[in-house]
Amino acid sequence: MNVNPFATLATGFLLLVCSGPAFAQTRGSALIPPPGSPFLGGIPDRSPTNEPLTLSISDAIHRALDHNLGAIEAEGGLEHARGTRLIAFSDLLPKVDATLSEARRKTNLEAFGFPLGPGFPRVVGPYNVFDARVTVTQTAFNLSAINDARAEGHNVAAARLSYRSARDVVVLVTANMYLQVLASAARAESARAQLTTAEALYTQAQDLKQGGIIAGIDVIRAGVRRSMDRQRRTAAENDFEKAKLQLARVIGLPIGQSFALSDQLPTIPFPDMTLEDALARAYRDRPDFLAAQERVRAAEGKRAAAVAEALPSVNVNADYGAIGLTRGSALPTYNIAAGLRVPIFQGGLIRGRVLEADADLRRRRAEAEDLRADVDYDVRSALLDLKATSEELQAANEARQLANQQLEQSRDRFAAGVANNLEVIQAQEAVTLASEQYISSLYGFNVSKALLLESLGTAEEAVQKYFGGSTP
Repeated sequence: MNVNPFATLATGFLLLVCSGPAFAQTRGSALIPPPGSPFLGGIPDRSPTNEPLTLSISDAIHRALDHNLGAIEAEGGLEHARGTRLIAFSDLLPKVDATLSEARRKTNLEAFGFPLGPGFPRVVGPYNVFDARVTVTQTAFNLSAINDARAEGHNVAAARLSYRSARDVVVLVTANMYLQVLASAARAESARAQLTTAEALYTQAQDLKQGGIIAGIDVIRAGVRRSMDRQRRTAAENDFEKAKLQLARVIGLPIGQSFALSDQLPTIPFPDMTLEDALARAYRDRPDFLAAQERVRAAEGKRAAAVAEALPSVNVNADYGAIGLTRGSALPTYNIAAGLRVPIFQGGLIRGRVLEADADLRRRRAEAEDLRADVDYDVRSALLDLKATSEELQAANEARQLANQQLEQSRDRFAAGVANNLEVIQAQEAVTLASEQYISSLYGFNVSKALLLESLGTAEEAVQKYFGGSTP
């Protein structure tokens, strides 16, 4: 059998880059939340429309920001933190209450310390009592409540940053799934093209067999290849439809809504920045890192509030109103009082709260330092991956061109009777591998861009700038 050196060279080049798809899948998995994550769910929109929707990547992302369960839950967390802060801050604000009462009483005077002599009734009444009064209570000084309110202010800031971080996660997860759908569509299209080629080669083999140019084994070999490519096409189309279902779930499309994707993706340029510039930008803008710092400040405030519980506090109480036997005879009265509370022994309550606050503070500081190291790792890895995937994509493109030339040459040699179709089958497999490598490399390159945006903390900002639309 003659050996085509051109095919050998192409096969060797494919083996050199065959690790690319696994590398791309590893990077893509960084944008896939774990099973059960709210970011994999969404609140479906209204009833499906009769006409199919055409979704750009911008449309998908903005729909996800409105309907993704992860973003909705993070927004609820922000509202909860705001409510907790209002509760804590209320301890520093005046409390005003109004009461209105009218009663008919019969009173035992001796029970109130009035022992009366013989001839005086011990029970008086019945008689009416009318009282209308406004009561004001104000904390004049309570350092524990002041520190607690400050701590909750930092918790609100952390929740706000966590909400922003959650929106970035939604952007990245949606973009990744959109890219997966496009990659699945490309694989399905490639599989259909390969099946068309296999069917043409099978017909060609039958014709050559009838002409006595080739042996019957070549026809059988071409038929097996056609069956394999038909199965690959079915599997690729199935993967494409499942990827679309997953995307629809994440962005909250109506159940049963048919849709298609627009194939055009805008090119996202990246500024020429050094590693030091990228790290400085990430530490300045990453919402998860900033939220961790706010949680440290909140834990410090909680500890200060626990320590301050051992200090005196001052409260002022006042009331003003009218009291009398009837509404018409009621006379105005008031009372103003200031109280000083000095904790002396609380049964270990304050000490216990300080210990809890210390433990929480150590945990928050450890989380912040761990996240600082994580930011450094993410930025360095993203820059390395971006360079590697750019070169990988270039190599995959060259491999794809080479494999197509190999297949064309092998078909010519087979048609001329110089070689059997084993060489053609090998060339077809080389085209399959090259196409998969190119699709995976293109997907990996786009994922690397997304991971760089994530590491810098500018994912949603990039959506607004390059994809259009507005962000709150």
